Amino acid sequence: MRTKSETRRQAILEAAAQMFQETGFERTTMAAISERLGYSKATLYSYFSSKEELFSAVVFDATAAEFQASHDALDPTMEDIAQALASYGQRFLTLIYSPQVQAVRRLMVSEASRSDLGKKCYELGPVRSEAEIAEFLQAAMNAGKLRQSDARIAALHLRGLLESEWFERFLFQVLKDITPEEINATVGRAVAAFMAAYGPSGA
Repeated sequence: MRTKSETRRQAILEAAAQMFQETGFERTTMAAISERLGYSKATLYSYFSSKEELFSAVVFDATAAEFQASHDALDPTMEDIAQALASYGQRFLTLIYSPQVQAVRRLMVSEASRSDLGKKCYELGPVRSEAEIAEFLQAAMNAGKLRQSDARIAALHLRGLLESEWFERFLFQVLKDITPEEINATVGRAVAAFMAAYGPSGA
């Protein structure tokens, strides 16, 4: 059962998410969020010290479970490294190309030059993801399932391959909904290319 504090925090996140979607980050104010909720600004600031912190919480609270699930798919005990990468890739693409996350990514990019929001979201999302993937890939390299290389660079290459078929269309906002079948096909091609580059010698 949620405490009163948890219930209030969730109400703030839900109201803020609606306003960010309706009016954008720049035009949404803490005062307007407080007014919509019927809370004082002091109450709002007791939960979130700034609009940037509130936005980050909206983004990462909404996607935390899916984010972790995608990285949990990187099972270091799985014998078939390609299957582990495919399982991760399917979850990763399903998450980042969901309508909700696409909208958030565009908003972060548009606001990045005007505040520290882009840097903060980058550190909480891509940087964390890169570290988890690199750790998994390093373990696979140590076990002889992949050739020895710079695991961080390999992690970047993997993510780049997974997004390569969709990113430009996303960037220019001409991307239509991606079906699960399309995601599976994209992941298959990306993992095949990654294994061709990083598979163990002689494979």
